[in-house]
Amino acid sequence: MRNNVEKKRQKLINKLIFFSVYNKDDKQLYELSLSKLEYEYKRFKLQNHPHGEFGSIQWI
Repeated sequence: MRNNVEKKRQKLINKLIFFSVYNKDDKQLYELSLSKLEYEYKRFKLQNHPHGEFGSIQWI
């Protein structure tokens, strides 16, 4: 069970680093709990959704 949690944490950390939400040298990132990492990733996805307020297709 603990191994699965660590795998999920590492996967989310890698995604947050890949999308430049966090810097890979940011020690704080590695100290976050799984639930906090999930929250940060969901928040990032909502803010950068392609159909959001900015950057969405606009009808003229």
